[in-house]
Amino acid sequence: MKLENSANELINFRRLLHKCPELSGKEIETAKKIVRFANTFDADKILTQLGGNGVAVIFEGKEKGKTILIRCDLDALPISEENGFEYKSVFANVSHKCGHDGHMAIVSGLFRQLSEEKLTKGKVVLLFQPAEETGEGAKLILNDSKFTELNPDYVFALHNLPGFAKHQIVIKYNEFASASKGLIIRLTGKTSHAAEPEKGITPTLAVAELIYGLLDIPKNKSLKDFSLVTIIHSKIGERAFGTTPGYAELMATVRTYKNEDMLTLTNCAEELINKAAVKHKLKFEIEWVEQFPATVNSKECVDIISASAKENNFVINKINEPFRWSEDFGYFTQKYRGAFFGIGAGENLPQLHNPDYDFPDEIIVTGVKMFYSIIKKVLA
Repeated sequence: MKLENSANELINFRRLLHKCPELSGKEIETAKKIVRFANTFDADKILTQLGGNGVAVIFEGKEKGKTILIRCDLDALPISEENGFEYKSVFANVSHKCGHDGHMAIVSGLFRQLSEEKLTKGKVVLLFQPAEETGEGAKLILNDSKFTELNPDYVFALHNLPGFAKHQIVIKYNEFASASKGLIIRLTGKTSHAAEPEKGITPTLAVAELIYGLLDIPKNKSLKDFSLVTIIHSKIGERAFGTTPGYAELMATVRTYKNEDMLTLTNCAEELINKAAVKHKLKFEIEWVEQFPATVNSKECVDIISASAKENNFVINKINEPFRWSEDFGYFTQKYRGAFFGIGAGENLPQLHNPDYDFPDEIIVTGVKMFYSIIKKVLA
């Protein structure tokens, strides 16, 4: 069967996944849908509960050869959908606003390709990864003993990209997406009456200083490339007009193009917090959450992606700057040869994480063709 002839099958599957989204770490029914669909084809092995709810569908050739891993993501976002089509999310405040439903449909499109055109050598692992949005899923997969036995030689993944022309293949050597992580600062002093602030120890001034200080860190001359600090939340005390607050929280997201700059930025932030706490006689806690390394592409793998795009007559867009958003696929490229690329989703499509976004069905076949060409090149 020609791939174009199975497009409707994949579109229907994508819309089924879109209708019933699940948040990071809770992708139980989504994983079951993947397994049920995979079981209608001729896979050699299906592994489940990888790193939580992960699924690996494996196709093996008759002869030994390289192992290539193709990865997509299972999870949705805590966003209410503002679309009116029939397959809109049935769950309040949960929807596929990053296109992971489309990514799953693309990788599922390889089931039929690999079933009908058997591998002569090597192995293909189609990985459906949980918890990408929180940065936890890739680490959980990589630390799962069931996965480590697969030991891939190459790893590839993609993301749909609104703002780029449909079907365009977006590539970049070295860093493709930024490193980022969340910072939570907890400051504890001593509560007192609002009429007697001198009898307490309030973190108010420390919070003000930290906001300005954190925002100023990217000016540090020791940073080699782009960096950014975004204050996302702050809270000082409670709504109690008779009280001088003794506790505060401040949260920020920090991001850099380069992993080494993330280390520098982290050290600068922790030094700044320590100084502010000592100055204002406060106890403090620092917590780093949702940590994503930069996704760094190997030249060899980007060249394979580029050759595959040319083979399929897709337009290639070689970008100069990494994307500011992050992807936990960076954990895979830290350990294995691999690359991440983009597929243009349409220049006038709502942006990712917007409530009216929807993955464009027209690029599902584009993704399948790209991955299948990549597989053939790696295993040749």
